[in-house]
Amino acid sequence: MADIEKQVINGLTGLRDWVDARFPLVKSWNEHLAKYYAPKNFNFWYFFGSLALLVLVIQILTGIWLTMNYNPSAEGAFASVEFIMRDVPGGWFIRYMHSTGASAFFVVIFLHMFRTLLYGSYKKPRELLWLSGMAIYLVIMGEAFFGYLLPWGQMSYWGAQVIISLFGAIPFIGPDLAEWIRGDFVVSGVTLNRFFSLHVIAFPLLLLGLIAVHILALHEVGSNNPDGIEIKKNKGADGIPLDGIPFHPYYTVKDIFGVAVFFIFFFAVVFFAPEMGGYFLEHANFNPADPFKTPEHIAPVWYFTPYYAILRAIPSIAGSAFPGVVAMGLAVNIFLLLPWLDRSPVKSIRYRGSYYKIALTAFVISFIALGWLGMQGVTPLYTWLARFFSVVYFAFFLLMPFYTAMDNDKAVPDRVTD
Repeated sequence: MADIEKQVINGLTGLRDWVDARFPLVKSWNEHLAKYYAPKNFNFWYFFGSLALLVLVIQILTGIWLTMNYNPSAEGAFASVEFIMRDVPGGWFIRYMHSTGASAFFVVIFLHMFRTLLYGSYKKPRELLWLSGMAIYLVIMGEAFFGYLLPWGQMSYWGAQVIISLFGAIPFIGPDLAEWIRGDFVVSGVTLNRFFSLHVIAFPLLLLGLIAVHILALHEVGSNNPDGIEIKKNKGADGIPLDGIPFHPYYTVKDIFGVAVFFIFFFAVVFFAPEMGGYFLEHANFNPADPFKTPEHIAPVWYFTPYYAILRAIPSIAGSAFPGVVAMGLAVNIFLLLPWLDRSPVKSIRYRGSYYKIALTAFVISFIALGWLGMQGVTPLYTWLARFFSVVYFAFFLLMPFYTAMDNDKAVPDRVTD
């Protein structure tokens, strides 16, 4: 038995060496895992990067299985989804994993971005890391929007109709742009087929490429930490950071624990509350799309509602919604300017002054409030509340150069504290 085990080990070692002579297998393993030194004081907030990658894998795998039985046509899309749910063995489980995974993706991404705001991970030397991360966020939003139409239910159809019509508010090119996006004069089977191809091929490929860039950029500059201290500045005689530990096995084991906890909550939703009271799967979407019957209240999925509330809060000019469209676009893309808006010499909130802490708290409250308001019907009270929280939202960014420069920051230690 010992001789057999030795032969197996020698055979695997020989195979590894053969591959390594033709492909940088061991080098890649060492650079990105075994000898990639991460700060030793990672905490709870550092789970969400790996969880985002996990949810992406879930979405890709479940998406592949769903496309095997999905019919991307106006006549067959809704019926094919019903067929998956009722007749395909395990189809309901795959579909609910995919729909829950879409919301889980945004939950994880939002928490990942919040951690960046907490610890200043967008600041020098991680500007490109932040920009690539924001590019991933924008692509995920596009991917979610394209997938939103595919069930061809009432809310899918009319939600897409409303969102696409917003492009028509752009001066001069708006109507032609909206028609080009639809591929028709109205949302139709042509639009559905176009969105299907973008959802299952174009945007996933773009997303995978951006994630590769994001990971490479991360491993080039190194991970930030809750203290905001660059561990590369304190190295031992062997060139290894004194406050760093190898990512593998320490953080791979920690991430496995995070994955286990995540799956407990994820599958609790999948099995017991996949619709989440209409927030994950809208009740109107269980009715087939009807171009002649408008739902009483049209609203996007919850992860788009903060921006939708900003859109509705901005008054139209001469009957045009263009100012609201501009505000919505700025609300998403203003994050790109964070590395240059923040004038504080301190990264982590642990050593920031009270101004930044108050501003960040107000921003989080405004984002959550706008998300809730975007789900509600239009009333004068809700409109004024949306305007107030929109001002708070933009003030966080536009006033950042001033309150971060004037803040009473604390001294940052030379070494990590945990």
